[in-house]
Amino acid sequence: MSNIKLNVKEVLGTVSAEQIEALNPAAAEAMEKIHKGTGEGSDFLGWVNLPEETSSDLLADIEATAKQLRETCDYVVSIGIGGSYLGAKAVIEALSDSFATLRGMEDDRRCRVLFAGQNIGEDYLHELQDFLADKKFGIIVISKSGTTTEPAIAFRLLKEQLESKLGKAEASKRIVAITDEKRGALRQLATEEGYKTFVIADNVGGRFSVLTPVGLLPIAVAGYDIRALIDGARQMQRDTLASDDSNLSFLYATTRNALYRAGKKIEILVNYNPKLHFFGEWWKQLYGESEGKDHKGIYPASVDNSTDLHSMGQWIQEGERTIFETVLSVAEPRHEVVIPMDAANLDGLNYLAGKRVDQVNKMAELGTRIAHVDGSVPNMLITIPALEERYLGELIYFFEKACGISGYLLEVNPFNQPGVEAYKRNMFALLEKPGYEEETAKIKSRI
Repeated sequence: MSNIKLNVKEVLGTVSAEQIEALNPAAAEAMEKIHKGTGEGSDFLGWVNLPEETSSDLLADIEATAKQLRETCDYVVSIGIGGSYLGAKAVIEALSDSFATLRGMEDDRRCRVLFAGQNIGEDYLHELQDFLADKKFGIIVISKSGTTTEPAIAFRLLKEQLESKLGKAEASKRIVAITDEKRGALRQLATEEGYKTFVIADNVGGRFSVLTPVGLLPIAVAGYDIRALIDGARQMQRDTLASDDSNLSFLYATTRNALYRAGKKIEILVNYNPKLHFFGEWWKQLYGESEGKDHKGIYPASVDNSTDLHSMGQWIQEGERTIFETVLSVAEPRHEVVIPMDAANLDGLNYLAGKRVDQVNKMAELGTRIAHVDGSVPNMLITIPALEERYLGELIYFFEKACGISGYLLEVNPFNQPGVEAYKRNMFALLEKPGYEEETAKIKSRI
């Protein structure tokens, strides 16, 4: 059995157990669509069996490539956007020292992973290039096509910088491409330049790709145990086969959809550990891009508590009652910090002397959950034993499986993203990309 726990009892004041259970037959049908590939988007179900199908040879290849990059580079820039960025960022941030970037390079187990291609910020790219000017760096470029605007710009700039610094031959040894097996501009370039490559499978969409080389290579470069990550995902894969409440993904999907049908249109993912901030960002893409179709979908939001209690807490407590919360609770922090006694006690905190900081945090979490439930905000609680690779692997697969079930419960295709294409067409037209002449004329007539 997995070590992640899910508690839904604090939603029962808003929806009944019977209302949740009424969705079980539809959720069972969703499970069948996922496992038999009979639903919309079935071409993108490669993630379902991915943990079990990930071979030891592939993991060894990723580990060897990561080792080579760490030996030649102090910094590796992972270039990608959306699912090609958020998963790796989420896992690395969850596992890292919060101040690692300020500590220098004395920890030779680590290679600092930086990110680019996730925005089109001119200042960001200038500052990144300026920082790297005197650094030993390498590049992981992640793109199925090689033509997505944001990562393509970043790669062009950093590739030129690296080649100017080292020459093309040496630079090619520090560039790894994760791309399509046969097609696309990046595949062609990688073949021509002799880059080490890994394949993005056709049947795994970007937001489900963190457990592929897309996420695994940057995570391995950062020095973390990708085998434990995959082992956790494998455990959760085994634990989410049943079409009933013993399957945590099944229960999460039915509960959130019962709440949606009861008028709770916004889900807030809450953490009480700042290391989970980017996990919330990854989760938002996973659910937003999967469920936001056909004018349907639960809006995914996130907050970092207790910080955001002092900015968003009032709205959550007493604003529109269209929300529910899913709380990520980390059972055991890595370190122990005890609150000291102070003779003057001017801050009035001596009643906490001798307690761990985490004890105070847990009471903030519990007190807030009780207050929000009393304020008619239904709460689900996901407990993670610790921020370790195995449990993060479990959590990732848990959310992925639940996302597929939930999307089918909403009667949308959870695996496409047609809305993403609209902004791309407009941007290409405005930039006068060749082939978009007609679109350019149309959009310029509107401005």
